[in-house]
Amino acid sequence: MNAKERVHKALNHEEADRIPSFEDEINNLSICNYYGEKYIRQGVQRYLKIAAYLIPFKNRVLKKLLSSKNLIKRTQMKKANIWRRAGLDLMTVGLSMLPVKYFKWGYVDEYGRVFKCVKNPSDNMDILYYKGGYFKDFDDYESFNYPDIDDERRKINFQVLNEINEESNGEIYLIPGFSALMEMTWEAFGLDNFSRLMAKPKKIRKIFDDRGKFALELTKRCIEWGTELIWIWDDYGFKTGLFMNPKYYQNYIFPWLKRICDYAHKNEVKILLHSCGDILPIFKDLIDCGIDSFNPIEPTTANPDYDIFKLKEQYGNKITLIGNVSPQDLADKDPEFIINYTKKLIKECGPGGGFILASGHSIFPKIKLENFLAMRETAVKFGVYPINILD
Repeated sequence: MNAKERVHKALNHEEADRIPSFEDEINNLSICNYYGEKYIRQGVQRYLKIAAYLIPFKNRVLKKLLSSKNLIKRTQMKKANIWRRAGLDLMTVGLSMLPVKYFKWGYVDEYGRVFKCVKNPSDNMDILYYKGGYFKDFDDYESFNYPDIDDERRKINFQVLNEINEESNGEIYLIPGFSALMEMTWEAFGLDNFSRLMAKPKKIRKIFDDRGKFALELTKRCIEWGTELIWIWDDYGFKTGLFMNPKYYQNYIFPWLKRICDYAHKNEVKILLHSCGDILPIFKDLIDCGIDSFNPIEPTTANPDYDIFKLKEQYGNKITLIGNVSPQDLADKDPEFIINYTKKLIKECGPGGGFILASGHSIFPKIKLENFLAMRETAVKFGVYPINILD
């Protein structure tokens, strides 16, 4: 059975040959080195300086460089090689969040989020992190160029993921992903400015509707290009609760999310949602919108009821869960702890399908190599169907 078949079996609540595995990102130099591949973002700081230098040339050289299919494919192949060698089945390729304004130290993406590149002190690895919002108010937002749905980098990325799928002989399954409505909106303004905008219903609705239309159009493009699954990044909460009152999600977010899911399902495409934090108060609403799969079911929220095992028991026949070995545990605990928790996930969430094994967010720099390997080796050893783990 190949990776694509394995993933679709899980999403259809069927048992494959084994439980499939996924990671959103592997931002860890020791793990990249272990698998003999360069870190995907290594050298990005030098790249940003070159991009910033080219800006005065009206972006002609820069646009040609960024749209190079060879460059995009080389970058995605680095990631795909790590995923394949680690035995991971599912990998995402982003079609949104494209840089549109460059600085020597970072960039602004098409949604208006500012990212900065820094060197990790322990290993000198280039790390990109969210620095803040580019917009101070609604007027800033209105004066910013709206994301270009026809930016050729989107289709090139999709073409690249298709080529890697064909060349991988079924060892790995790449699917398209993009940001949706909530996360990129508050991040484009920062929480303080975003909170002030929430007091202006007409303006905030205009912004959310812009985001919703763009996400729906991206959904249509992905389906037109031939995808069977779509990954959506859209954090709705943080560790202690939601970013805003549930009624605002009902008012601004869910109508668009339902339209996206309805359109996808009409074309026999499933929607997989990545949303961090405690989203339990709106979990059933998201299911009602049509979300087919949830990631990462973050295990370190303040809510003990936001628990992957409880969710599996309550909703396991309706959705697929993707998670959730804690990154904090992968960084701080010993391999025995990781082995035991991974076995618990496999034993309680794996039977009957509807489960894909992953970390509880992503693999960041402080995660220990031995713990990542313990998680992967446990998945290989105990994740074979039929599940047979004794107490």
